[in-house]
Amino acid sequence: MPVGDRDPSRSAAARARAGRGQPSQHPVQRSSLREQVAGALREEMMAGRLPAGTHFTVKEIADLYGVSATPVREALLDLAAQDLLWIEHNRGFTVPQLTWSDYLDVVEARVLVTDGMLRRLSSRPEQLDWSRMPSLQRRADAAARAARSGHLDVLVGCDRRFWGELAGLMGNRKLADYLDWLRVQYWIFAAPHLRRRTDVAAFCWSGHLELTERILAKDHRSVRRILMGYNQESLEQMAALCGQDPQDGVADFLRTYTEPESEGTGLPAQRQSAEPAGPTGPSSLPVDQPPLSSLSVSPLAGRTAH
Repeated sequence: MPVGDRDPSRSAAARARAGRGQPSQHPVQRSSLREQVAGALREEMMAGRLPAGTHFTVKEIADLYGVSATPVREALLDLAAQDLLWIEHNRGFTVPQLTWSDYLDVVEARVLVTDGMLRRLSSRPEQLDWSRMPSLQRRADAAARAARSGHLDVLVGCDRRFWGELAGLMGNRKLADYLDWLRVQYWIFAAPHLRRRTDVAAFCWSGHLELTERILAKDHRSVRRILMGYNQESLEQMAALCGQDPQDGVADFLRTYTEPESEGTGLPAQRQSAEPAGPTGPSSLPVDQPPLSSLSVSPLAGRTAH
């Protein structure tokens, strides 16, 4: 199941455990166990419930899931190959600590890739898969509402699916996969900082619908301005959360990719106000969200690498 989805049937105790940095509980599905294990652990890291330094072994995960060690080992090695886990020789696996420098690398890579996407959008719009627009609009609406309401668990999944659908317009699977990997890295870094706060909405970009409307209108200049504004806003928001200087690192790099406001007549970059812009609470979110995770992982907090 996609990360970030919400299961209304989860018990209050399960939601409380998730809020204390412990993964949610759901039954193991017996098909594609390797992908199920990898996907569930990836989701828990993206949502900030498996914090940096959490340590576990193949046997622990296999015992917790009630499955054999082979698919678990393969899943953990897959995550390690994606730089989402560290391999501790003869000791198991550890959730890595992503640094501010790692985050800046993610932002820079995202700017480079999205700039290339926009060049293609403006030069060869007929090659885009416009049949995906209705789905993109639905994803945009769900992501924007989740961002405005500040529900982190829901936002992580909705936001990831929105950007995945947007990348899918290009019809290039490898490009979409790379952008998704960058999205996973972003949330693994950002979610632990956001999970500690009560004002999550103040740090969440919610311009998904505006961006989608400009794409549909083929307003390439405005699309570019919104995307570059989004990257700048992400940098400023995370700098505020982490106590970093937003002008340090990639600020100059971002400015080289931002067009002056005087050029063109497109929309300005959307900015999120310090207060949530929409209603809060479950009533503002889609009610048909599938469960947050398809696997159960017992509490792993406290077993950290030394």
